[in-house]
Amino acid sequence: MTLKDKINEEIKTAMKSGDKLRLETIRSIRALILEFEKSGANRELTEEDELKMISSSVKKRKDSIEQYTSASRIDLAKKEEDELTILMEFMPKQMDDSEVEAFVKNIAASIKAVSKQDFGKLMPAVMKELKGKADGKLIKSLVEKVLGGN
Repeated sequence: MTLKDKINEEIKTAMKSGDKLRLETIRSIRALILEFEKSGANRELTEEDELKMISSSVKKRKDSIEQYTSASRIDLAKKEEDELTILMEFMPKQMDDSEVEAFVKNIAASIKAVSKQDFGKLMPAVMKELKGKADGKLIKSLVEKVLGGN
């Protein structure tokens, strides 16, 4: 089942249940898909494109939560957190910190990245493998930790 089909099914379910927040959030994903289709890319939507769209939405929600929390707008931060929870259902299973750290260490060893000067070599290699499976900020901090600890 493609993301588009899954989104359409989820919209129907949300409409039947009357869950307005879920409906609104899922419609935002559908809007991104429609935007892509009308962009003139002249190609089918790939899994990588789907992941990129949802990751972008997740990142926006996380940034909004951070900003609303720092501005003491807990009500708005809560809404963004609820939307984030819904969006995460469409993301691949997220790796925990220890899994990501072990993965970073393995890649660092395989490409012989040992110092901070190797950051530019290690970070892209890790991001390529973990795209969508872990938060970019977490990956960056763990790459710095692994390179700084050697």
